[in-house]
Amino acid sequence: MKDAGKLKEEISKFQEVTRQFYEGKSSVAEYKSFSGGFGSYAQRGGKVGMLRLRLTGGRITKKNLRFIVESIEKYGIDRLHVTTCQTVQFHNLKADQICALVGEAWEYGIITKGCGGNFPRNVMMSPLSGVRKGEPFDVTGCVTAAADYLTDILWSVELPRKLKVCFSNSEDNTAHATFRDLGFVAKADQTFDVYSAGGLGRNPMMGVLVAESVKPEETLYHIKAMIDTFVAHGNYQNRSRARTRYMQEDLGRDGYRKAYQENLKKALEGEDLKISALSDEITKKGDGVISHPRAIAQKQPGLYAVSYHPAGGSPEPSLFRKLYDAIEEMEEVEIRLSPDEGMYLINCTAKEAEELLELTKDGAETLFETSVACIGNSICQIGVRDSQSLLRDCLNAVRPHHFADGVLPKVHISGCPSSCGTHQIGSLGFRGAVKQTPNGPKSAFAVFEGGSPMLGREGFGEELGVMEETDIPKFLVELGETVQGEHMTYDGWSVKNHDALLSLIGKYCG
Repeated sequence: MKDAGKLKEEISKFQEVTRQFYEGKSSVAEYKSFSGGFGSYAQRGGKVGMLRLRLTGGRITKKNLRFIVESIEKYGIDRLHVTTCQTVQFHNLKADQICALVGEAWEYGIITKGCGGNFPRNVMMSPLSGVRKGEPFDVTGCVTAAADYLTDILWSVELPRKLKVCFSNSEDNTAHATFRDLGFVAKADQTFDVYSAGGLGRNPMMGVLVAESVKPEETLYHIKAMIDTFVAHGNYQNRSRARTRYMQEDLGRDGYRKAYQENLKKALEGEDLKISALSDEITKKGDGVISHPRAIAQKQPGLYAVSYHPAGGSPEPSLFRKLYDAIEEMEEVEIRLSPDEGMYLINCTAKEAEELLELTKDGAETLFETSVACIGNSICQIGVRDSQSLLRDCLNAVRPHHFADGVLPKVHISGCPSSCGTHQIGSLGFRGAVKQTPNGPKSAFAVFEGGSPMLGREGFGEELGVMEETDIPKFLVELGETVQGEHMTYDGWSVKNHDALLSLIGKYCG
């Protein structure tokens, strides 16, 4: 970071403002306007708060993990959440804990500046970058360079709102590169296609293809072009329209592409932003073979990635100590957080993978159990419904039926229209709502169907109706019984029997 002195000053100011808020000397709105810039928000009720860490590309090195473990144990942290932006959030923190953690995180090379507010956010990437078989190329070096560049400009550029940058190098497009503010899609010819001005939430939009066949070393020129375009054409007056996707409406897709390319030309002619050292070679040698649904063979012979998905992205805090103790002496092993609230432990030998599989055996065993849910309104100030509670109810209702893997899809649950649970790109999605009934308003969720993040098949789900919260577990059980009764998976059944799916959804939304 170029301006460490400035960060130190702002940390001190943040600590002062935080103490004043929790002493009752400012409102939630006043506090949020400053604290959000440091990735910290008051939780519902305003008595405790949360802190979000900036973890580039979702990478948790052993040093990062040691900080997380020591923080959990030092401050008795009882709740963590792995987010859809590949970060970790500490929850239920008191004022003095928040103030201490911001400074202590920096000592471990982790900053929280820009984890909220009108700043460039955590840079995301496909979680198995550098180790996935068949990937076009390793994007990790570009991700690191992008994060360093964006961190360095945190104080020099005032953005209208947040800016999310991501890199995808697989067809599953887990980082959502084709519909983020700025997304880089790796291609087989060792170049990127670049998409811009997309996003989820209210009025979601697919990104505009603004450049093709971009050399990886030119990545930062495109980030500079995006920033300059956002500053020139972003809406500084109306916060609700201050996201990059609204520039598509204001300028038109062709007009936006033209403005972006003009700023790109200026950056290429006037800046020195070429990057090098694009990847770190993994030198570890593996031996042995393991066969397990959660053990993924890497492109490095004999090495494996172990997948782990805690329910709702909320693992027990004590797990991090167990993981740290296990991997401390494992060469080159690190954690990669995934944008669906899970994680991978990469660069494991077969023997190491066996040990880590045992440690993480409480995780998801089926596709449905990897379902995504935002933190929900028990914590979030703007949340409408408790997404985590709904997911627990659904898991508890479904598990006794022992449906085969794939009979039910991964569902995505958001507590409000902000789409932190990415409900708009799930094959089935739910978004917090209210249902008016003869007996008065009821807690409910709007139902979305048919979304997908897959490259070439990207699409947002269609809103089909509103389902009472208590009916959603029943709906999923009936859906599972129907699909399993025909000896199919949801993906195949929902295409072949789409009218039947719509009818079943309508039955519970009626």
